[in-house]
Amino acid sequence: MIRKVRQYIEKHQLLTQHAKIIVGVSGGADSVALLYVLQRLGYNCIAAHCNFHLRGDEADGDEQLAHQLATDWNIPHHKADFDTRQIATQRGISIEMAARELRYTWFEELRQQLDAEAIAVAHHEDDNIETVLLNLIRGTGIKGLTGIAPKAGHIIRPLLGVSKAEILQFCEEKSLPYRTDSSNLQDTVARNKVRLNLLPVLQTINPAVRT
Repeated sequence: MIRKVRQYIEKHQLLTQHAKIIVGVSGGADSVALLYVLQRLGYNCIAAHCNFHLRGDEADGDEQLAHQLATDWNIPHHKADFDTRQIATQRGISIEMAARELRYTWFEELRQQLDAEAIAVAHHEDDNIETVLLNLIRGTGIKGLTGIAPKAGHIIRPLLGVSKAEILQFCEEKSLPYRTDSSNLQDTVARNKVRLNLLPVLQTINPAVRT
């Protein structure tokens, strides 16, 4: 997978050699694999973790894992705490939207503060498929059917060329610890409905729908 990610970075010109990168690390398999791969590729990584305080002890466990990984791998680590529910109420937006805005705003502030070249986030191939389906359901135009961009401003997505299954297999092969966000297993938001309900049905029609 390391070779595959390197080729994807080169193909889409996501980074210069030995670039300093802010890496969003939630503690999940995707972000743990991303941090591991980028460090092995020789980039100057800085781990960044957001605690949105939405899942109690589970969120604190995610923070502890992100901190421990950065410490064990000798990677600089930064974290931010947010009262996400209160901010969502104040702004009149959903909790999911508030978390997204808080995360990317802080990442950009950190990037500027540390003079980093880019912000790497762990969207992968399956996320891209889900995004295309969501956009289609919502009545998107042609642009929406292109899915997630490899690069948007300073945001880069080096894992878009690999699947969730590849990431999980890689974590197992490398004995990388990670945590599973229990909220991803609940079909209370649109993306989870697509992932948990729609995609399995589509795969009964066409098993190659994820490829």
